[in-house]
Amino acid sequence: MTHALSDSWTMTRRELARWGRQPVTVVVNLVFPVMLLLMFGYLVGGGRGLSGDYVDYLVPGMLALTMAFGLEGTMIAVTRDLDKGVVDRFRSLPMANGAVLVGRSAADMLQSALGLVVLLGVGYALGWRAHGGPGAFLAAVGLLLLFRFAMLWIGIFLALVAGKPELVQAVQILVWPVGFLSNAFATPDSMPGWLGTVVEWNPMSQTATAVRDLFGGPGGEAGHVWAAVAWPLALLAVFFPLAVGRFARLSR
Repeated sequence: MTHALSDSWTMTRRELARWGRQPVTVVVNLVFPVMLLLMFGYLVGGGRGLSGDYVDYLVPGMLALTMAFGLEGTMIAVTRDLDKGVVDRFRSLPMANGAVLVGRSAADMLQSALGLVVLLGVGYALGWRAHGGPGAFLAAVGLLLLFRFAMLWIGIFLALVAGKPELVQAVQILVWPVGFLSNAFATPDSMPGWLGTVVEWNPMSQTATAVRDLFGGPGGEAGHVWAAVAWPLALLAVFFPLAVGRFARLSR
């Protein structure tokens, strides 16, 4: 276990070193959700069927949306290492199997946590407030990061299937319905019946609704907290072993 953790930390530091070499990518990933928040909050507008301040509804939805999007950086990094034979060289070293994937996922989670901090700060500047108390606030952040972790391993698996950086864009488009067929920007009650049903069953909608409840904002429902835990765990139970198994078969 110590050997595996040491190898994983080495791979994490390798991924973090890329931040210094590619700062533009990091900045874009942090700024893009802020642009979406400002665009939907003040340029596009919204809140049909909502009672309460739209910013209080929108900010938690944008936090959940940010956890679903931005996977292309991880996917490109994985496919680039595959395409250039870097993974094969790592696999020839006395290294714990899977340390490359763990290091990549750890670096992504650190950037995701940083993105949450930035977006929470912008939301606070726009007038959004969390009313649920410190414990509820930490629980909401935990649900968001859990959802990100599940989406991350879906992205890693899809990257291993794609194999080449140029195919990432085609595969990444599969993630978009998760983000936009959700309640991030509007309540399901304001949608046609069939669309509202699809939106309500979306795992991201479950996370957004639970986070809204924990933050004490409009659109929150307490019963969705368990669903916001169950959905990511179910996705992890499927895609984590698929990704690890796919990675193990690369050298065969």
